[in-house]
Amino acid sequence: MRWYRSSAAIAVAAIMAAGTARADITVGFVTSLSGPGSSIGIPYGRGMDAAYAYADTVDGQKIKLVRLDDGTDPSTAARDARKLIEDDKVDILIGTATTPSASAMMAVANELKVPMISLSPLKASQSSDAWGISVVQPPPLMVSVPVERMVRDGVKTVGFIGFSDAWGDLVYGGAKRAADAGKIKLVATERYARTDTSVTGQALRIFAAHPDAVLIGGSGTQAALPILALAQLGYKGKFYGTPALLNADFIRLGGKAAEGVVVSAGPVMVAAQLPADHYAKKISLTFFDAYKRATGQVSTNAFSPYGFDTWVLFLDAAKRALTKAKPGTQEFRAALRDAIFATKGVDGTNGIYNCHPGSAYCSDQRGLVLVRLVDGKWTYAP
Repeated sequence: MRWYRSSAAIAVAAIMAAGTARADITVGFVTSLSGPGSSIGIPYGRGMDAAYAYADTVDGQKIKLVRLDDGTDPSTAARDARKLIEDDKVDILIGTATTPSASAMMAVANELKVPMISLSPLKASQSSDAWGISVVQPPPLMVSVPVERMVRDGVKTVGFIGFSDAWGDLVYGGAKRAADAGKIKLVATERYARTDTSVTGQALRIFAAHPDAVLIGGSGTQAALPILALAQLGYKGKFYGTPALLNADFIRLGGKAAEGVVVSAGPVMVAAQLPADHYAKKISLTFFDAYKRATGQVSTNAFSPYGFDTWVLFLDAAKRALTKAKPGTQEFRAALRDAIFATKGVDGTNGIYNCHPGSAYCSDQRGLVLVRLVDGKWTYAP
């Protein structure tokens, strides 16, 4: 009888403990490990490896990370987001490597009311009841920084060539605003698909316009195609771009033709040259250490730090959300969403994050510097 009572007591205690135990916080991560966006998506994945090595708990609460590959396909990204929410019961979504796919994920997040941190740019303005933000710097800032350098470099006329998708639209929009403000004159505008293997026709039309410089609105490997095509035509002008060009495959494919290109970049790209009191110095060194522990390699790309910054934002918001609800519930999702939009003064490798409803972006001009490609390496160009 004593054995029975003891066993019953243990069983009751176990049931009570199970009832009070909190479920893991579940994070759904989507990136492009295949397809044309993989040159960006793979570094994002490595950034998430570093992030998880940095912290796999928050305030004593275990974090579970579920990963999926969208193949650089927006419809797959949307299906992945829906699966993660409906089947894996994630508390938050993070992804993905291209703007069209990230936008597709965000539509699902808004529909099913799950918070999301996008790794790619989104439309700047959104409804105040949206469920996600983007960790990257606002595209107009990404463009305005190199445009200001164009002006200082004496550039008057500019040709634009970029993707025929949402990312190309965002970069072109920044260039158009600069042109409307009288800072530059756009003399040629060309587009190409992410899957294109040649842009000879577009390059010929830009070359014929004789611009002083060309602004690249592509990303990763495919961003090198216009530079290569124009170089083959004998173009001698300057090239400018955004953080989307900060990619090892871009350097490899662009080769000597890409030498001298000037792009806007997060301060993490020149962390070693930052003063000790710079906001990005400490967190960037923390990222490099976590990246080395997680991958056994030294980080040299611009995309992995964005993955790390999504985690920094998530950890900060999750700590506050845990005081209001338990993971695995819609109440926690809502609390996490509210906490993300209430983020204030969080230092990241690519910006100081201050979020608020109605805006997809949380960083400002402090999140960007200029770098130039010299001898195959990005060097600080203040």
